[in-house]
Amino acid sequence: MARAAVLGGSGYTGGELLRLLAAHPDIEVTEATSREYAGKPVYMVHQHLRGFYSIRFTRTSFDRIPDVDIVFNALPHGVAVEYTATLVDHGIKVVDLSADYRLRDPGEYERWYGFTHPRPDLLEKAVYGIPELHRDEIRGASLVASPGCNATAAILSLAPIARTGLIRGPVLVDVKAGSSEGGSKPKRGSHHPEREGAARPYSPSGHRHEAEAEQELSILAGSRVSVSLVPHAVSMVRGVLASGHLWVGEVDERVLAREYASLYGGERFIRVIPRGQVVDVKNVVGSHFVDVGYAYDQRTGRLTGFAALDNLIRGAAGQAVHSANIMLGLREEEGLLMPPLRP
Repeated sequence: MARAAVLGGSGYTGGELLRLLAAHPDIEVTEATSREYAGKPVYMVHQHLRGFYSIRFTRTSFDRIPDVDIVFNALPHGVAVEYTATLVDHGIKVVDLSADYRLRDPGEYERWYGFTHPRPDLLEKAVYGIPELHRDEIRGASLVASPGCNATAAILSLAPIARTGLIRGPVLVDVKAGSSEGGSKPKRGSHHPEREGAARPYSPSGHRHEAEAEQELSILAGSRVSVSLVPHAVSMVRGVLASGHLWVGEVDERVLAREYASLYGGERFIRVIPRGQVVDVKNVVGSHFVDVGYAYDQRTGRLTGFAALDNLIRGAAGQAVHSANIMLGLREEEGLLMPPLRP
């Protein structure tokens, strides 16, 4: 049984990590931290976990090394960037759910996040945590930078298309996101009463997840890919739908079908939706699955890749557990193989 600590365990992502790991046969959470709720039982904050945990939250401290095999860092960006490095230096495996180690080029942190990265040496070693794209690298990694929901959906919607070489110009990714993406602390833009019945863009230019999408799609394409990502707040609690648009002129759809089958056909958690059926967030909520598909408009030459996922599971906690399973030499499906909720 591997021992795990969850840093920042009181938020939505931390709670989802604790929920998934409560049923994991090979990982035991022995410590969960929270500055706000230190000393309180886990179930006092996450009442749905009553009966699953007897531990109490401990205070988040960067002065000691926890006695665990793996750490899930669910703290906000920039809060524990140096602590993550310290854990890795001490031989502890880390799955970092913040953006602190997702970008390979340290200069990109100055551009997108406004700070100089303190450990550029670790950026070279960190593995971007989409298992279907970086499985072999994750297997030997000590640090996995687990991506968020918008970036994951954007990348998976376009990954097979990028491998065909069809991306020759800028790509526009339209993302629809549920309110839980905004976290457990209500803000005017993310508070659900402000989103119910609404559909509006936010951060419509220069969204920071563009950097991750460009990085990963460029690797797949073998050349520079430019991505413009526009997220929209919509009135659902969970879920993300990404629609990646590009104009390709004439295309042989048999090539697309083969590429989707080649990249995703053997993947347990990615389901390719047949032509004529729609990719719908409703069919993945409550699960680690991603539904993907594409549509080609012959008249205009538009090609669109789609990806739907649950933002708190596949876009956060589930993806982190998936990577941890690989890092620890466990079956990838452990703790994650549950069907989506319906209705």
